[in-house]
Amino acid sequence: MSPSLGSSPRILSTAVVLLLIAGTTGAQTPGIKITVLEGQGAINNIQQHRAKEPVVQVTEDQRPVQGASVTFTLPDDGPSGFFGNGARMMTIQTDEKGQAVGRGLRPNQTGGRLQIRVSASFHGQTASAVISQINAEPAGATSGGNGKKFLILALIGGAAAGGIAAAMGGKSSATQSPASNSPPGTILAPGTPVIQPPH
Repeated sequence: MSPSLGSSPRILSTAVVLLLIAGTTGAQTPGIKITVLEGQGAINNIQQHRAKEPVVQVTEDQRPVQGASVTFTLPDDGPSGFFGNGARMMTIQTDEKGQAVGRGLRPNQTGGRLQIRVSASFHGQTASAVISQINAEPAGATSGGNGKKFLILALIGGAAAGGIAAAMGGKSSATQSPASNSPPGTILAPGTPVIQPPH
């Protein structure tokens, strides 16, 4: 067998592998993709029933997809909320910009982290994403009573600290110069009575 014929199987196998890789790469389709535009990391106000509406965009090959079906889903329990339709699930179609909005979102009364699950479908293609938000009550609203109590305690604490400082200041000055606060001629000695001159 000639050397050229002996080396041909190896060359052919390498060529086949390269063709398979090229064919596989060419056959791959990116499909649709969900990009979160608004709502990620938002803090929803429980007391005022206000939340940041989630906004997503569906694209294919970096181009907006109009008419894709997008579904927003909120948790059934724990920190959650409701959409404008009064349900925890909302399905809408993307507009000409490929965007969809979970309109009317408002939080429930349970504080904590919630996750909004988003799914999209278009011509048999699907994609999914998760938007994380937090249901919280504003610190100032937690509320007026506790804030006032804290203020009162701070004032009382400050007054007490001032009184202690004044008492310590007076005590230290008396310790440093005990005769300064005594009438002239006063004799102070440990274990002896205080003798004052006649008036």
